[in-house]
Amino acid sequence: MESHIKKFSEIGINDIEIVGGKNASLGEMYNQLIPKGVNVPNGFATTSFAFWEFLKENKIQQSLEELLCQLDRKEFSNLETIGKQARDYILKGIFSKEFSEEIIKAYTNLCGEDKKAVAVRSSATAEDLPDASFAGQHETYLNVKGDEELLKAVKKCFASLYTNRAIKYREDKGFQHHTIALSVGVQLMVRSDKASSGVGFTIEPESGFDNVILLSGVWGLGENIVQGTVNPDEFYLFKPNLENGKNPIIQKTLGDKKLCMIYAKDKTKISTLNIYTPIVKQQQFVLSNQEIITLGQWAKQIEAHYKKPMDIEWAKDGITNQLYITQARPETVHQIRNKNIHIEYKLLEKGTVLSQGNAVGSKIRVGKACYLKSPKDVNLLAKNSIIVTDTITPDWDPLLKQVAGIITNKGGRTSHAAIVARELGVPAIVGCGDATTTIKDGEIITLSCAQGKTGYIYKGELSFEEKEIDFSNIKMPKTEVKMILADPENAFQLSFYPNNGVGLLRMEFIITHLVKVHPMALVRFDKIKDISVRKQIAEITQNYKNKEDYFIDQLSQGIATIAAAFYPKEVIVRLSDFKTNEYANLIGGYDFEPKEENPMLGFRGASRYYSELYKEGFALECKAIKKVREAMGLTNLKVMVPFCRTIKEGEKVLANMEENGLKRGNNGLEVYTMVEIPSNVVLAEKFAEIFDGFSIGSNDLTQLTLGIDRDSELMGKLFDENDEAAKQMVAMAIKSAKKTNTKIGLCGQAPSDFPEFAAFLVNQGIDSISFNPDALLQGIENINRAEKSILPASVIM
Repeated sequence: MESHIKKFSEIGINDIEIVGGKNASLGEMYNQLIPKGVNVPNGFATTSFAFWEFLKENKIQQSLEELLCQLDRKEFSNLETIGKQARDYILKGIFSKEFSEEIIKAYTNLCGEDKKAVAVRSSATAEDLPDASFAGQHETYLNVKGDEELLKAVKKCFASLYTNRAIKYREDKGFQHHTIALSVGVQLMVRSDKASSGVGFTIEPESGFDNVILLSGVWGLGENIVQGTVNPDEFYLFKPNLENGKNPIIQKTLGDKKLCMIYAKDKTKISTLNIYTPIVKQQQFVLSNQEIITLGQWAKQIEAHYKKPMDIEWAKDGITNQLYITQARPETVHQIRNKNIHIEYKLLEKGTVLSQGNAVGSKIRVGKACYLKSPKDVNLLAKNSIIVTDTITPDWDPLLKQVAGIITNKGGRTSHAAIVARELGVPAIVGCGDATTTIKDGEIITLSCAQGKTGYIYKGELSFEEKEIDFSNIKMPKTEVKMILADPENAFQLSFYPNNGVGLLRMEFIITHLVKVHPMALVRFDKIKDISVRKQIAEITQNYKNKEDYFIDQLSQGIATIAAAFYPKEVIVRLSDFKTNEYANLIGGYDFEPKEENPMLGFRGASRYYSELYKEGFALECKAIKKVREAMGLTNLKVMVPFCRTIKEGEKVLANMEENGLKRGNNGLEVYTMVEIPSNVVLAEKFAEIFDGFSIGSNDLTQLTLGIDRDSELMGKLFDENDEAAKQMVAMAIKSAKKTNTKIGLCGQAPSDFPEFAAFLVNQGIDSISFNPDALLQGIENINRAEKSILPASVIM
């Protein structure tokens, strides 16, 4: 006789037909990964045989099949009625005495006579297949205690095989309803209501970049993450560092976590309730660094065991302070996607931003905003509607396939809304906070997920382009092709583009958008005159004992994200190259910046780093870079000094870097300098004695060769990188670099805009050319064309 019950110790991943995907995975982890140090709560599962027998004994199977035949498969107009009737058939059924006794016996064996609380989870026999996660389709009941309560929960799980969303999901995926059974997993409760819980992906969920792990967490039960009712903490870990002893945490983002879900004391009314999280806990991360690393190591072990990207759930027990993995399923979006095929979306005009949040996917959509309070308002949807709502739960799933886009006030990139949106290929922006108040119902909006991790909702219809690129058809030239990057949010996605690394990482963007505060305002906080500015900085840095640590932490995270995205390829970060008027615009900047008539030629670049006016600020830059290279082990990061006017100035900067822990040559550190001043060209051989490489900044070199301020409206028409004098300067720099065996590249727009300029560089023998992402593919084409045909000398000069 077949069994009604299987202990976790008796099941594994090959038992999906017996206990469903979720329970098979729990059994697999319990048996195979606990010996490797991964904590998985013990439990047992009812079998598919028990489910089929229950239907047979209660004469339900035929009724269900006949009922589902009546489903309107075109409009799904009667889905709610059919679903309720199907669930009622099951809920009115009676468990056999034998089955009930077996459940109670297994419960007693698991918990002892005191009958501890358990989690009761649904697990369908078609779950967690490569192209279908079934995430959130069936019910889970937490904090179930006592024989009668457990039996009720098991039956309700059986009935959840026919939730409206599960029926619609199976229809969309082509599963036959009558072939799928439901197993129920009964698992020891982890008291995360007294601590924290969350989810994780063993790849970056938007781009599919596979060298990082993303963990999200909230205080209390994890349902708040699934439902997207709060914005969680997020942690990115760099996988290679989970084994080599280096710090793997490359990003930590503090979520608001305004609500905390706990168990209700009076369970006769509700089983759980959301309480407001105390401010002090909102401002704390839900996990310590060591706990983040432990979960990262476990996630990596789970991925290695299953040999595929995984979506996991974790929980921390607030009584024992132990971490546990409570669930793991295959990630279902990126493992079936062809990574060589890239659909590129690009906005062609600017617009008024109505709201912004976490971008899900990379698409752009234009449509009419449709404000829905619940899925019952489905009749309000029209073609190309973009849903705007507070939050989305699994009950919304049946209608999400009909919409052009999704916008929510609440939720993180690991919420249910985000997971389902990815699976359906529907662009979504979640966690906006104010979308339902800033976006008018019925107005035309443009939803853009094409600008990195942050998604933007614009007023009106903005024009955009969409094109498919097959990276497998792109041949890389002999000349190295690198990227010019500034925004860490785009790094993982852009790493899939054909490239030889990052030739210029602009630090300024990270300081402006992530740090926001002038470094000297952190070093000399007491010198700030404006009380309102001091208050603003105090609020921004409130979670740091030392304000300087805030700058180091934020800057290092931004740089590390890009270095990790392209690891082990070379990533060259340029030290800050703000002009004084730009530095002044940072928070607290006006108290520390001189006013200049011509900032373009003033106190910028190398001259700042050893000056008493900025020396302490420069030390923070150095410490951030040192943290990335040494603590995080991202030694593919190299440093570049901008606007270095003289040899003596270069020596001063190198000495200053060494004082701050960045000694050229130590741990393979290479230091480049920009070639953007005529003195750099004239004395290139001497600069080569103190620097490891050159990068030609064609914009500054052209303007200083021709004596033109490139920002001048009057003189702008004379600015021309193809000017013979400017090209002569470039040729001289390359020649000197070849003579001294010094690596040399160029960063600029000209090689993509002008094929003849790319040919000129190739014929001069340049080592690398760096492009902005939107110009990269055209640049590669221009270089390939140049390498195929040697152009006549008249074109070279």
